[in-house]
Amino acid sequence: MTQPADRALAPAPPEDAPTLIRPAADIFDVERVAAELAPDDDADAAAIRRHAVEVLGAEMARGRAAIAAALAERPLAARAAIRSYAWLMDRIVGATYELATGRLHPNPTPTGGERLSVLAVGGYGRGEMAPQSDIDLLFLTPWKITSWAESVIESMLYILWDLRLTVGHASRTIPDCLRLAEEDFTIRTALLENRRVTGDARLAGELTHRLWHDLFKSSVREFTEAKLEERDARHEKQGGQRYMVEPNVKEGKGGLRDLQSLFWIAKYLHRVTSSAELVALGMFTREEFDLFAEAENFLWAVRCQLHLITGRPNDKLTFDLQVEVADRMGYKDRAGRRGVEHFMQDYFRHATSVGDLTRIFLTKLEAAHVKSEPLLQRLFRRKKKLKDGYSEVNGRLAIVDDAAFLSDRLNLLRIFEEGLRTGLLIHPDAMLLVTANLDLIDDDFRADPVAAKLFLGLLLKHGNPERALRRMNELGVLSAFLPEFEPIVAMMQFNMYHHYTVDEHTIQCISHLSRIERGKLVEELPIASSILERGVNRRVLYVALLLHDIGKGRAEDHSILGAQIARKVAARLGLKPREVDTVEWLVRYHLLMSDMAQKRDIADPRTVRDFAKAVRTKQRLDLLCVLTVCDIRGVGPGTWNNWKASLLRALYRQTLHALENGLEDINREQRGSDAKRNLRAALKGWSAKALKHETARHYPPYWQGLHVTAHAIFARLLRDLDRPDCTDEIGIDLHPDEDRDATRACFVMADHPGIFSRLAGALALVGANVVDARTYTSKDGYATAVFWIQDAEGSPFEEARLPRLRKTIFRTLTGEVVARDAIESRDKIRKRERAFRVPTHITFDNEGSEIYTIIEVDTRDRPGLLHDLTRTLAANNVYIASAVIATYGEQVVDTFYVKDMFGLKFYSEAKQTALDRKLRAAIKEGAQRARA
Repeated sequence: MTQPADRALAPAPPEDAPTLIRPAADIFDVERVAAELAPDDDADAAAIRRHAVEVLGAEMARGRAAIAAALAERPLAARAAIRSYAWLMDRIVGATYELATGRLHPNPTPTGGERLSVLAVGGYGRGEMAPQSDIDLLFLTPWKITSWAESVIESMLYILWDLRLTVGHASRTIPDCLRLAEEDFTIRTALLENRRVTGDARLAGELTHRLWHDLFKSSVREFTEAKLEERDARHEKQGGQRYMVEPNVKEGKGGLRDLQSLFWIAKYLHRVTSSAELVALGMFTREEFDLFAEAENFLWAVRCQLHLITGRPNDKLTFDLQVEVADRMGYKDRAGRRGVEHFMQDYFRHATSVGDLTRIFLTKLEAAHVKSEPLLQRLFRRKKKLKDGYSEVNGRLAIVDDAAFLSDRLNLLRIFEEGLRTGLLIHPDAMLLVTANLDLIDDDFRADPVAAKLFLGLLLKHGNPERALRRMNELGVLSAFLPEFEPIVAMMQFNMYHHYTVDEHTIQCISHLSRIERGKLVEELPIASSILERGVNRRVLYVALLLHDIGKGRAEDHSILGAQIARKVAARLGLKPREVDTVEWLVRYHLLMSDMAQKRDIADPRTVRDFAKAVRTKQRLDLLCVLTVCDIRGVGPGTWNNWKASLLRALYRQTLHALENGLEDINREQRGSDAKRNLRAALKGWSAKALKHETARHYPPYWQGLHVTAHAIFARLLRDLDRPDCTDEIGIDLHPDEDRDATRACFVMADHPGIFSRLAGALALVGANVVDARTYTSKDGYATAVFWIQDAEGSPFEEARLPRLRKTIFRTLTGEVVARDAIESRDKIRKRERAFRVPTHITFDNEGSEIYTIIEVDTRDRPGLLHDLTRTLAANNVYIASAVIATYGEQVVDTFYVKDMFGLKFYSEAKQTALDRKLRAAIKEGAQRARA
């Protein structure tokens, strides 16, 4: 049973030495380690074990360092690296086994029941390990475990644990393995990839034989269905999207586990030992297998770097790690984009390849009747009359004659139209034919009016254009027909705002437009739905939405560049000259309505007048409104909310009124008269004298800037403070504003300089994000301020939290708590968010408002930013009338409507420069504090 110590360290390796990333001796020097572990007759068991841990620990550290150094030199040598880690672990496990059986528990005359085999299972059994992967071991015995085997296993595990290895282990007999594998697919999958590391070879061989003949052979379909269900559940848990901006390299959609699942099924079905055998079996073509190998190698390279950077088995590619992994893999900033963006674009393209391969593989299984057709497809199947040249195979749209299909190259577009018309998914063999002949889509094809008509039909005719666009994008047809689209395929925008790559965002936008058109979002989007119901130029709208981000990824402004590109593409698609002009305008100004609504005070009449002048016609207003809604909703889940909806609705309605009734109809005086009349109606039971006092005590901007709800709240707060028996100095009212997805916080107190900053500080202390704010001074010396705030999740504060919120704010405003000091510990940027770069831009605008200077600060967001900015403005005698805050992930645009201490605009360039410098200093100081 036992072997001499000098032979103990050389069990058969899982791979030949040439596949290692370094020469074998650089990773584990078998002869030297054997010499160092040579027997010492005087040593007791504890000393032997301590010495072994010392020797093996040092050799393991040396080996890991050698592999990591080689990977640093050749970041894409992932296959060799993961084999090397597994080979190193084989040497360690082999050494512990020989030590346990040869020195700690020698058994010169073992019985038949005292045989023991040590098997690697799971990923380790496959001979693939990342730097921090667990090692999964199966200790196999022929019958019930003996005391000798138990002692050997225990000693081995103690040594491995002392080496700080994470070991998954089980001690079983062959009948145990068969019984448990039959009950549990996870165990079955682990055993599918068992590999003997050391110990009794005959016993390991017997297990493999029994597994294949007694279990695997008769349960192929059952195993396949289980693995596919497991895959779907895993995808759902990881977010269900291939383009998650912080993907899980192992478990996410398009990740390593998807490739491994294909191999498990193939191995179970055909008993293959390597993925390369899938070509000979006809599951993949040579080109498809090359994609498989390339994607697998890339994903393993990323996973190895994640483990090396974090020093733990972390497989999630978070924002901060994306930057470091990209750097280690040699990606550099170029062409106006960061290296990390180029890296993530490659990542998503490989993830897309994994999806393509999975689809091809599963359809082959369906054809072989190993996998069932999708349930819904079986339930709702009905015979569809197909056009000539097509047939239905396993519920999918197939091509009858390849040569006949290719004889008319426009069929490369028609097949997608037929798929939409019939509701059938395209057969993978048909997809392969299309991708293999993309060279047929040349300049003549793109200039063909019939091709343009076919493409526009895909957008406009069948009610679900996103399905065709997504498949065309995955197969490369979209980029072949619109070469201008190719640069944005799988393009990631490295920020926390955008949830998808640019191409997926575009398709999501098209999907939202289609849903609005089909009447699916009438309650949620009443204005956009009514616009489409009344009718717009659909060709213009769909083409503009498809092209709105086409200019991204270059150094130039993507709206300007995109408009230039859109003009050429729209003309090529056969749009009329006036339609081309409108598409160009929509792409050029696709952010205008969003910016006006979110970054400007739409209560200021100048905002509406300026926007109306830019839009000029109701047709453009309608188109831009729908495009803006789809663009925001297409950013990702949770981006669209009632706050943004209320801003866009208000801007749309006021602009429409201006366009229909004339710009001069928008004036402050009219708004003021209407507001007072509405307040009188709201304050039922108030005396004429009290109403007169309330309507006379405020300056005109107060009446023009707030809704009657806020006016009524302030009237009651002021009346309470005016009472002779009132001892309070501050009035506070906190209520949810459901129409805006925010909590409305109203404050009344004696006016004094810096009031806005104190309020901003108090709100920052309670973790409130300010999205909008107004502050006014009454004629009798009161400050009336209203802030709309949200919690950390972008929602109104729960009613139960409001009393505590009120108490903390009150303590801050009365000076009991000093906001600046208290904020310091909370004003932090989380580690995973520190990798983002947001340059600071500050602008002064004296044209956007009749009576205020608009200061726009575009910079990196953090909890204490608004307080720092407003404190700086207050210290420089700047009066803040209102603030509008627009947040885009880690970026924020704080817009302030201000006057100087004399009530004048900031026209002086010297004053603007001085204020700009002080604001930047405050931002820089706060950012350093937040990163400390």
